Amino acid sequence: MTLSAEQADAFEHVTEAKDLGVVIGYAGTGKSAMLGVAREAWETAGYRVTGLALSGIAAENLESGSGIASRTIASMEYQWGQGGEQLTAQDVLVVDEAGMIGTRQLERVVREAEKRGAKLVLVGDPEQLQAIEAGAAFHSVVERHGGVEIMEVRRQHEDWQRDAIGQLATGRTVEAIRAYENAGHIHAAETREAARADLIDRWDRARREHPGETRMILTHTRDEVAELNTLARNRLQAQHELGIEYRHETSRGERLFAQGDRIMFLRNERSLGVKNGSLGTIESVSPTRMAVLMDDGRSVAFDVKDYADIDHGYAATIHKSQGVTVDRSHVLATPGLDRHATYVALSRHRDSVDLHYGKDDFADQNRLVRTLARERGKDMASDYAVAKEPSAPAPPRNPFAGLRPRQVPEPEPISVPKARGMFDGLRIAPTNVVVPERPSPLDRAVERFARAMVDIGRSRARGHEALPHQRVALDAAIEALETHKPGSARDLARVFEASPALIEEAAVGRTANAIRAMQLETEIRVDAGQRADRFVTEWQRLRSQRDKLPGWQNEDARHKVEAKMTAMGKELARDPQVESLLRNRRIELGLKPATGASLSHDIQSWLGLSRGRGIGM
Repeated sequence: MTLSAEQADAFEHVTEAKDLGVVIGYAGTGKSAMLGVAREAWETAGYRVTGLALSGIAAENLESGSGIASRTIASMEYQWGQGGEQLTAQDVLVVDEAGMIGTRQLERVVREAEKRGAKLVLVGDPEQLQAIEAGAAFHSVVERHGGVEIMEVRRQHEDWQRDAIGQLATGRTVEAIRAYENAGHIHAAETREAARADLIDRWDRARREHPGETRMILTHTRDEVAELNTLARNRLQAQHELGIEYRHETSRGERLFAQGDRIMFLRNERSLGVKNGSLGTIESVSPTRMAVLMDDGRSVAFDVKDYADIDHGYAATIHKSQGVTVDRSHVLATPGLDRHATYVALSRHRDSVDLHYGKDDFADQNRLVRTLARERGKDMASDYAVAKEPSAPAPPRNPFAGLRPRQVPEPEPISVPKARGMFDGLRIAPTNVVVPERPSPLDRAVERFARAMVDIGRSRARGHEALPHQRVALDAAIEALETHKPGSARDLARVFEASPALIEEAAVGRTANAIRAMQLETEIRVDAGQRADRFVTEWQRLRSQRDKLPGWQNEDARHKVEAKMTAMGKELARDPQVESLLRNRRIELGLKPATGASLSHDIQSWLGLSRGRGIGM
């Protein structure tokens, strides 16, 4: 990617030989993209980079946008408290959405980084959602230590919308609302109930006209989210777009779920790879189990009795949306909003946003604008201590006023020799040029493995065995994959066996799809429930294929299918966890009740009996 001048300044700032870096940026200015380039520079120089955020979904957004492996601050603090892996002088901590972090929690992170000699980079926008806990720590850090700004908005496609985001970021909410009104994106109704109905009508029309777009409905409270979820879901039911419904008891009460429903996860769960705020679409649902296609392309399956922290995902609170980007958003305004929540709600979109309100909440648009422009920024106790000094003026409330990169006064020189810091002498290439994208070690290992398989495949296609140098290349690629994670080579081989087209794609350097499939294969390999689901699906596919090959004329083809089914039965004998889970799913496999022997034995006996008596048995 090509960094803008502001992004290049931010890149140089965070990679300087200093213990603290601070980046302040409007919503949608490409902060995560800049951090992705910085991550490559840090990792190339030998540092380990870790991302932190207050919420799970914010950590997920940081990871997807920058490639920085990220987690919640709470989980990192828990690891430190349990004596787990500690920071070192070779660590860089990147804290995203820092404006939402309370003073005490941010102080603990700063103290730990300082104690271990790690570098800390704080990234955020103090004018977006304020910290839930006490204080305005990020705002205070900006005022006292300075930083760099990224103000060129890139997310929105139209110039007037980018200008409006700048107005929202600098407290000129009235001007921004007027711009949206002039463009026809503010919609009044007589009541809030009518405003909800208008919003769902517009949402449904846009959904059908632009099916490939991502979209989100936003509002301030959970109660309103529940109302909007119900209305959106009823609209899909009326259009027969949902499957058979099943009632499930969730952490928020009883809910009806069907195939095609949008779903939101409400608790971080590492075994499933989901975060609080992750979204997906239900692929299949039963009275006890659910399979969901996540928005990032992964598939997860779980028993609802084991994970019940779910809800419908058509609408979400504004607090859950900070850091999220969609093509189109629809916002319901209620009296609880302020200028910080308004800024977030009206800056999530790329193409379009529509704001709806009821006149029973806001008598007219002037009342609406006054509410949306309310200042509710948090303060620090130290702000008031400074303000009481008659000779010292209070610091400016707008953190962007007068802030310029690297113009903070340097500390007084100290006569005592300073120990050499971990970033002394670090030099990063200038970024006013295009920074080439460097493949990660995993990308290179996957590409090498694919190339080795392509070479061996060509030799075998000519009737030759693999040559010695080809075997050496394959062994080296396997070793590199196993260094990444034990079992990765086996998982990737299985992916290539199932999808041969991925081999050629990965062999020329396009490894993203192969890596994604390999990671999914790894999840299945370590999760007995997912392995059981795959066994049932594959068994049903092969059995259906076998049933379509009757008679002596299809004998060879039928025997090949039966050989695969036999191999599955033998493999099952080596996986007692899956065999145990499948004992209660015999009907799905088309088997008779248990004979007392193992399931793998029954499968192989059934195959032998079927061959003897004919395919119809």
